[in-house]
Order: sequence, then C-alpha cells, then structure tokens
Amino acid sequence: MPDSIKNITPSKLALLTALACGAGTFFVAFMLLALFNPTLQVWGLLCVMINIIFCYVLFYAALERFIHRKVKVIYKNIRRFKQPQGIVPEKTNMNRGILEEVESEVLNWADEQSSEIEQLKKMESYRREFLGNVSHELKTPLFNIQGYLDTLLDGGIDDPKINLEYVHKAAKNVERLINIVKDLDVISQHESGQLEMKWEKFKIYELVKEVFDSFEMLADANDITLCFKEGSAAGTIVYADREKIRQVLTNLISNSIKYGREHGKTAVGIYDMDKLALIEVSDNGIGIESRHLPRLFERFYRIDPSRSRTLGGSGLGLAIVKHIIEAHNQTIHVRSTPGVGTTFGFTLVKG
Repeated sequence: MPDSIKNITPSKLALLTALACGAGTFFVAFMLLALFNPTLQVWGLLCVMINIIFCYVLFYAALERFIHRKVKVIYKNIRRFKQPQGIVPEKTNMNRGILEEVESEVLNWADEQSSEIEQLKKMESYRREFLGNVSHELKTPLFNIQGYLDTLLDGGIDDPKINLEYVHKAAKNVERLINIVKDLDVISQHESGQLEMKWEKFKIYELVKEVFDSFEMLADANDITLCFKEGSAAGTIVYADREKIRQVLTNLISNSIKYGREHGKTAVGIYDMDKLALIEVSDNGIGIESRHLPRLFERFYRIDPSRSRTLGGSGLGLAIVKHIIEAHNQTIHVRSTPGVGTTFGFTLVKG
C-alpha cells in the first residue's frame, strides 16, 4: 500500500470522500441536465459544489466523532499514563495522521509495559531471594544462641567446663546479629538517600596507613604483609567523606586478609588520574571465579557460604562499599583470577 494512502489524515480522508460523492453527483446531474434542460447547467454545477461541501462537512464530522469516541479514547488513556500529573491532553488534530500516531503510541506503550513487567519480575525474584537470605542469616545465629542457652538452662550452667564457653559463644552470635541489623540499617539509609555525607579534603595515603595499623595484629596472625604498591602517590588529596571511605578500605582490606593465602600480602595502590584518584586494593589470595564477579556486590551474596560464615561477617560488606562509592558519584570495579589474586579499584574526586 502506498505511503500516501497508508498515512492519510482524517481531514484528507473526509475531503477525498466528499470529492468522490461530488464527482458522482456532478456526472449524474450533468447528464440529466444535458439531456432535458441544458440551460440549467450552471445551476447544476452550483448544486454539485454545494453537495461537495455538504458531503465534506458531513464526513469530516462523522470521522471526527468516530475517532473521538473510539480511537481517541485509547490514545488519550495511553498519553495520560505517560504525561506528568496536571497536564491537560491536547485536542485531537484532524490534520495529523492520528491513526498512525495511535498505532505508534500503542506499540511503544506495549514495549514499555513489557519492559516494566520484566523488571518487576526480576525485582520480585530479587525480593524473594533477599528475604530468604535475610531469614537464613538471622536464623543461623539465633538457633546457635538458642542451643547454647538451652544447654545452660538444662544444667550446663553448673558445669565449669562449658558454662563460660557457651556464654561467650552465645555473646558472639548476638554480636553477629547486631552487625547484620546495623549493616541492613546502613544500606537502607543509603538507598533512601537519608545518610548524610560529611565532605572534606584529606590525604588518602594517611587514611590507608591508619587502616593498616588497625589490622596489624590480624595480618600478623594470618601471616599477611600489608604494604603500598610501588609508584603510589603519597601526597594525593581527595574530597570525600573520610569516615565512609575508611569503612570502604576497612572492608576491602579485611576481606583480603581473611581470604588471603599464608605468607601472602595485601597491597594498596594510589594513582593520580587527572581530576580523579584511583585507589586499588590487591591481594595474592585464592581469587574469585569469573561467574561470581557480576553478583559480588549483591546483599548476602557469598561465593563460599560455609567458609564466609566461619570467618564471620554479615554478608553485606561489599554491598555497603558499593553504596558508599556510588554516594560519592564514583564507581568501583573488581578483577580476579583464581589462584592468583583479586583487585578492587575505586575512584574519588581529587581535592
């Protein structure tokens, strides 16, 4: 079908219909007048013109009424969902290709709805997985606490061999519960935008040294060396929330020590990148398989659940790290090779 016919507007359709009716009327009237009264041909032409105008008005009104009552209802409903509140939908312009616009709007709307449905399905799946993970993370320490307390209540409190041990183990699980709740609260504040940022200029090198000092005993216990990479820019000043970045470094360095290998090392690099500073935390530990990397920053995602829970932690650390870096309008990335090591890198604005 030619585009000129396919994309015809309602007003043109009404005009063509009126001209067709007028042409038919003109032919019939001309033949009758030519046969019976040739002197009235002028009047016949005038009647034909009046008929064409009448037909045009009639068909135009009929088409406008049809589109307004039928097609326009669909069109306006779709537009109403897409337009902001308070915007009055414009009146139908009969000189536009309203039918083609409706078709286009319907197809676009259907695509958008399909995308939204897929997104909702993903969110629902994520919600179920998240609730399952929260339940499991809370259930484990709660059951442990219940087991220790029940044993003590059943007479273990009078047994000097286990009473203090079980109390300490119960307290350790309580601490784990508290950490999970605190981390969930932090993530909630980040996602709702309620967490306040305290921006300041500071030397990132000095902050890394402070974090190194706080992990000195843990690193020694695991025979891990903490150091700076060669070429690190010691004088780099960044503009960020110092305590939030301390939390980022604490989490990344803590993980590198926990999952490091014996006689291994954790190295931090600081690099000048014009307006940004790149901070990398690298280790030569067990590494991470590539299939885990896309989900590494998800809440409660664990590569090896049994080992992760043995080593402690809420399972929310990397999710919090990602939120903090994004709150600085920056990005964090990870690269890793199993058996070689892992490197986390993030950027900060220079001060």
